[in-house]
Amino acid sequence: MPAQYKVDEVKKLVSKLKDAKAVVFVDYKGISVNEDTELRRIARNSNVEYFVAKNRLIQIALKEVGMDADYGTLLEGTTSFVVGYEDGVAPSKTVYEYSKKINKLEIKGGYVDGGLVDKAMIEALAKLPTREELLAQVAYGLLSPVRMLAVALTNVAEQKN
Repeated sequence: MPAQYKVDEVKKLVSKLKDAKAVVFVDYKGISVNEDTELRRIARNSNVEYFVAKNRLIQIALKEVGMDADYGTLLEGTTSFVVGYEDGVAPSKTVYEYSKKINKLEIKGGYVDGGLVDKAMIEALAKLPTREELLAQVAYGLLSPVRMLAVALTNVAEQKN
């Protein structure tokens, strides 16, 4: 029979993970308390949640919310978690950028869009432009032909005058 505090902890983890779009697993070994606190602040500002939990308890919680996979070595050693609720890319960006800054965090992998992904995929997601940047690129691409037509028509009108 599991201890009550473990059951309560799994319930807390399930409530955190049930609406998650992405979960990034991070090896936090070697970071200081100040760096950890700064990462938590950055995570809050990015609308993601950063926390540490026991590997076995998080594995049980992941299974309960339907994120069942073979996590293998992802849940070994010191592991912290970055969870994104609104944006599936935000956790990857947050951890990747901070890990470049302090050079101590090691991205292990993650669970994104219903599947387990490796470190390379998390880093690729982190390097993608933000949603706003992508929308701006699409808008620019859509307006470019219209702009070219306007320039051409202006040149034709100037030549006729």
